[in-house]
Amino acid sequence: MKIDETNLAIIKHLRDGRKSFKKIANDLSITENTVRARITRLADEGILDVVGLVDPEALGGHSLVQIGIKLRTMDLVKKGEEFSKIKGVVSVCVVTGRFDLLATVLLNDQFNLLTFYTDEVSKIKNVESVETFVVYKSFNLKVPYIL
Repeated sequence: MKIDETNLAIIKHLRDGRKSFKKIANDLSITENTVRARITRLADEGILDVVGLVDPEALGGHSLVQIGIKLRTMDLVKKGEEFSKIKGVVSVCVVTGRFDLLATVLLNDQFNLLTFYTDEVSKIKNVESVETFVVYKSFNLKVPYIL
């Protein structure tokens, strides 16, 4: 299947996609109102996000990279939050090992790795070094379309 601009627009709108509450209720033999109330509460508490996810490999011109980040500061949570807010970043984790943070980044032809580093990462202070891991092939990996 060809992924064109219309398909990408649909994917963006599916960020808040949902399986019907009625279908879930029928499958679980509970009421639709129970499903609605529970999903609302889980979402309100930050436990659940209902989103449309894409396989980056299936989208022409898109790629995914994992980036290991070493910092000059031990304020890991603050730096993780900073990284999580820059363009292209799908997720950031504070980790153990040789890196302080691991970031998953979605790129495309207009927003490539060089642009990500020069326009986004360069704005963040106290970055000692980064190591980029280009994802050539993934298994069961889907991400929200954030570009």
